[in-house]
Amino acid sequence: MIQRTITGIVFGAVMLGGVFGGMYTFFGLFTLVTAGCLWEFTGLVFKNDPSDRLRRLAGTGWGVLVYLLIGGSGLGLLDGAFSFYGLILAVLTAPVFLALELFLHPEKPFERAGYYLTGLLYISLPFSLLTYLSMPAGEFFSTGDYDPLRVFGLLLLIWSNDSWAYIFGSRFGRHKLYERISPGKTWEGFIGGGIFALLTAWGLSFLIPSFTPAQWLKLAAAAVIFGTIGDLVESMLKRSLQIKDSGTLLPGHGGLLDRFDAFVFAIPFYWLALVI
Repeated sequence: MIQRTITGIVFGAVMLGGVFGGMYTFFGLFTLVTAGCLWEFTGLVFKNDPSDRLRRLAGTGWGVLVYLLIGGSGLGLLDGAFSFYGLILAVLTAPVFLALELFLHPEKPFERAGYYLTGLLYISLPFSLLTYLSMPAGEFFSTGDYDPLRVFGLLLLIWSNDSWAYIFGSRFGRHKLYERISPGKTWEGFIGGGIFALLTAWGLSFLIPSFTPAQWLKLAAAAVIFGTIGDLVESMLKRSLQIKDSGTLLPGHGGLLDRFDAFVFAIPFYWLALVI
């Protein structure tokens, strides 16, 4: 418990320092987060073949490059055209990695090529989209001034939902939410986390005027529903591979993907909640 607490404090300090340190520290922080999550993901799916280290390097490097191009454009660090180039790179992933598998001679080449695409869609592109969400309201397709409070608020909604879902689930949980995938999750926890996420959003609407109260409530709903699904999706991945954690980088907490599974899954739905 002590180790978990210390890790949580250090992790929180690094996250807050990166987010509030400015645009460059934010971009650098999530470049590392993207790379770490991709490295863990590729390490989970590529682990039995002698060429799997090469696959991990290729999948991680390609995914980080896509993030740098799209995310850099989103923050105005690169010309807007680079965002388009990043999307083109993402589209070209399938033939490029199918060609790679052609020379590596795996038993299931299309399955392995699919893992590269999964890493892009699951990790790289959502984190790239986060850079656009960090911009002032109404500028999701252009550049603007980086607003750390927007990013902090989006993270806080996920943290609030996760924390209160755990508290309510451990104290009052009786009815399993999805026992086949995650036996510890309960409907009581889901409802409790959702209530407090909505209350957090209501409070943020007074403190962070970047979004309207209605937008904050929609963001909270996205965090509760799709953050929970994201947690279940990663649990499904780990259960299918018969492992407990995605990595060991964060003692007592597992890996980076364990910490960002809900957030990365919710990011595209944050965006949809704001533009619809």
